Amino acid sequence: MRVAVVGAGAIGGFLAAALARSGISTAVVARGEHLDAIRAQGVRVDSDLGSFSARVDAAADLRDLAPADALLLTFKAHQWPSFLEQLAPYAGRSAPIVTMQNGIPFWFERNPPLESVDPGGRIGALFDDAQTIGGVVHVSGHVAEPGRVVQSGGLRYILGEAIGTNGTRVAEIASVLRTAGLAVEVDDAIRRALWFKLVGNASLNPVSAATHETIGQIVRDPPVLAQVRALMCEVLDVGKRLGLVGNVEEEADARIAYASRLDDVKTSMLQDLEAGRPLELDPILGAAIELADRRGIPVPRLRAIAEQLHELAS
Repeated sequence: MRVAVVGAGAIGGFLAAALARSGISTAVVARGEHLDAIRAQGVRVDSDLGSFSARVDAAADLRDLAPADALLLTFKAHQWPSFLEQLAPYAGRSAPIVTMQNGIPFWFERNPPLESVDPGGRIGALFDDAQTIGGVVHVSGHVAEPGRVVQSGGLRYILGEAIGTNGTRVAEIASVLRTAGLAVEVDDAIRRALWFKLVGNASLNPVSAATHETIGQIVRDPPVLAQVRALMCEVLDVGKRLGLVGNVEEEADARIAYASRLDDVKTSMLQDLEAGRPLELDPILGAAIELADRRGIPVPRLRAIAEQLHELAS
């Protein structure tokens, strides 16, 4: 299998290097100085798998790379418009796309498409559920310098068919990732796994960006942690209406306990804010609010933090 990793940030760069090191034919889409460094020296990694470097095929455009048998989409979900043209040639082909991004993916609710993640339904028109695999990434990291990524927080990845019934292609991709040393789970309830990841992303990420606190600092700061928990409960309420969540209070406690293990990790949203990059507001907060609106569920805290971060980002 030849794998193309589209987006060579912390997660994508780590995945590409781990795959290449294990002998998997791997290509990566990157940009700017990061691309130049990868071409010159490979991807250099400091990670839970140790420190290593690996050579990969690299280009700024997927169309300039040899055809792939599977695409791992690791760019930020709000960057879809800038990647759509180069991904379009894969539409309708046998190569599956694996969405490994924060927030709600374009395929989560198609009729009508979610405007917060797929305006006008352009992505969904190209990639149907039969070609799409969902991914949930429980890993942290950052790009330390061009060509070098730092990964931490474990090696847990969850995969599942968008259509809900897992078959041989998910098993094959999972096997390839396990060969690279990753802890991969295959889950028939991928929508539920995505929702629980969203619970953390829609609470910890925006609060971290608003307060400039790491996750460890947040869990040790009772007033701020209370704000996080209130946001979690709103997201969980929407998930309960979707049939994905059981007891809201118990799940909020479980999410906070899970976050506590991450200690002083900076959320991706805080990293983006500090670097002056666009924030992942629409796929995370916008999608949660849009899904709530469709079902008449009030989410005042989500709206308030979304407005605060839109102002902060501007």
